[in-house]
Amino acid sequence: MRNVIALRNGEAQLLAEDGWQLLRDVEQPLPDGLLILPFTDWLEREARQPTGRDGLWLGPDDEIEALEPWLAQVPLIAIDFPSFRDGRGYSQAYLLRSRLGWHGELRAVGDVLRDQLSHMRQCGFDSFAVREDKCAEDALKGLAGMSVLYGRSVIEPRPLFRRRCSGAARTPGAESSTARRPSRSPQAGSVPRPSSG
Repeated sequence: MRNVIALRNGEAQLLAEDGWQLLRDVEQPLPDGLLILPFTDWLEREARQPTGRDGLWLGPDDEIEALEPWLAQVPLIAIDFPSFRDGRGYSQAYLLRSRLGWHGELRAVGDVLRDQLSHMRQCGFDSFAVREDKCAEDALKGLAGMSVLYGRSVIEPRPLFRRRCSGAARTPGAESSTARRPSRSPQAGSVPRPSSG
């Protein structure tokens, strides 16, 4: 595949060479190399001749939970965005990462544009096949544009205000908003009460 951006060690980079071939229409015999097959074709191939090296791609209507028994065998999952307006892929990615705990490479394919990359990353994608007619170098800048996430995401489950509160509480010498306040001194003119005893 061309136009692929990948996150490696937290850094986004344009891949000069990506060995994966995305097959939307599977015809026999299959080509050699690293293949990304539609989910149903991937299942058939794994039942017939398991390789453990083929990736699979999911369409917007594919059920994520159906993947659970095979997640340990899949090196890469691609989620298809048939249109940039179709947001079901974001939910699929979030469920794969948060509910099913999948840690392999998760790639966005299809109508993938610069403006979507930051949000895709927050949902758990770590590689992006930018639409062929768009400039991948320009799209790469879209990932660099946001350094702080304010809300919750797959990559940072605590919102910013929670991170700041917990960071202040752990910083030596910093006052926490829940720190004990000094007791109030008696008001001027008040008479101290005698102690009983």
